[in-house]
Amino acid sequence: MSKVMVLNQKAIEEVLDMKQVIEVIEKVYLSKSTDSAVVWPMIFYEFEPGNADMDIKSGYLKENEIYGLKLVSWFSENGKKELPLLYGTTLVFDSNTGAPIGLLDAEYITGMRTGAAGAIGAKYLARKDSENLLMIGAGHQATFQIAATLIAMDNINTVRIYDAMDLDKAKSLSSSLKEKLTEKFLSRYEKGTELYDSIAKKFDANVEVVTDIKEAVGKSDIIITATPSRKPMIMKEWVKKGTHFSCVGSDMEGKQEIDENIFKSARVYVDDIVQAIKVGEVEIPIKKGIVEKKDIIAEIGELVAGYTSGRNSDDDITIYDTTGIALQDLATSKLALDLAKEKGLGVEVDL
Repeated sequence: MSKVMVLNQKAIEEVLDMKQVIEVIEKVYLSKSTDSAVVWPMIFYEFEPGNADMDIKSGYLKENEIYGLKLVSWFSENGKKELPLLYGTTLVFDSNTGAPIGLLDAEYITGMRTGAAGAIGAKYLARKDSENLLMIGAGHQATFQIAATLIAMDNINTVRIYDAMDLDKAKSLSSSLKEKLTEKFLSRYEKGTELYDSIAKKFDANVEVVTDIKEAVGKSDIIITATPSRKPMIMKEWVKKGTHFSCVGSDMEGKQEIDENIFKSARVYVDDIVQAIKVGEVEIPIKKGIVEKKDIIAEIGELVAGYTSGRNSDDDITIYDTTGIALQDLATSKLALDLAKEKGLGVEVDL
């Protein structure tokens, strides 16, 4: 018999804060770079091509003494059944005994760890004086990306939001962004503290809706892409010197958010080389022969560890291609389990 802690989304939202998650994800990348963590091959299966699929990402964090998996399924017809299109579940095991220790809803954890990942790319690769952030995609992930990047960077004063598919969604997000940032992220911190005041100031950045993507790209220091696009939305000739890209949306073969030619003159980093080449933003440039595997400078963990250099000059264009790895989910899940235990949240069940 094993005792397993079950955490639903409400409990997870109550215990996690973005600053902590960013720190946890940095440690994950560091562990991977020092061979203290292992990413296992991703499993993907289509029940009905284009209509129903699932994927499993798994791995082992030696220092955290855990291993496990996240399973995400997508069924396009669920809306007609009044069910969510997407389900995600994370299962965490004790690596000393093999016993399951946690079963968690994956939605909020995925949002938090993915937001943290995009922000870490900006933290280590964008110019420190970056002031203009462009968010491509106004969907569920956008708020997490913006919140994390504002927390990680010190000088951003303007956030622009663009959505190629739905201008109204971009308008809605821009009008409600500050309220959402305050409610979902700032409320985690005690009012009147230095940390609260610092983050509140960052969250008070100007927010604009973008209708002219070419013009917006030319004004941007940091560009985050989080869309399901399968064709480039940003062309090379629009990009100014010194721009940083955190490419988040490409996590499946054939997805593409930026012009493959941008890679030709950029310094490229990934979260996991094997996975990025297969399903990341770098997949298309490599398949077209524009760059090769050897042109990927390093995994982000090597940069966090100081094993390699990042930006060499203010003129460098940098790209962080993050496909998402199970280690992020596992470490964030363990954080949530520990915090929930402290607060007496969650339900413990016997298996």
